[in-house]
Amino acid sequence: MTFLIFIGSERQSAPPHPARLGERVAKACAQRLSAHNAPNAFVDPLEIVLPTPFKPHFSYAKGKAPQALEGLARQIEDADGYVMVSPEYNHSMSPALAHLLNHFGSSLFSYKPSAIVTYSAGQWGGVRAAVNMRTYLAELGCLPVSAMIHIPKAQEVFDVSGAYLDGGDSVRWDGYMDRAVTQLLWWAEAAGRQRSLGGTDTPTAFTKAPSQRNAPG
Repeated sequence: MTFLIFIGSERQSAPPHPARLGERVAKACAQRLSAHNAPNAFVDPLEIVLPTPFKPHFSYAKGKAPQALEGLARQIEDADGYVMVSPEYNHSMSPALAHLLNHFGSSLFSYKPSAIVTYSAGQWGGVRAAVNMRTYLAELGCLPVSAMIHIPKAQEVFDVSGAYLDGGDSVRWDGYMDRAVTQLLWWAEAAGRQRSLGGTDTPTAFTKAPSQRNAPG
């Protein structure tokens, strides 16, 4: 199984706070996945040139989307699960993460699990963003597992490599993060087995527009 870790921040400003705390958190998540022998890769919005004005991937003719969108679409479709790492903006998820994900329809994410990971430089750890992310990710079709990860004062927990700044807390933090990681792995394995069965009973996700899910009438 392969997992994508979405880094939900583009901000490289410092001071007053360390730049890109989300990168530290994402690297820590990658380390926990690797500890469970789960291959993973980062999706970094700083490395992806999105088309302007906004046009989602599914609005292009097949194979005609810009290379950055086509490449990411293949990554999303091939992955078995997702880790969404986000700070909190106005009690909601990162605009950088939302903008990136909004380029893709649920057909690429469907029938796979996701894990919500939020963080902050302050005391709340982005928990209010996580509430918003549950409904958003459910709409994408990558249902979030019940255990979530919240990292308050992330700059005091992880260094720039994603390693713990205080080695004495590593066991406690590993156990906390592994609650979500092990749920993600369990559901990814179960979903993967079910997808491999194929057949005609699998409901289809929308491939062109959300209106494909409208009630008749």
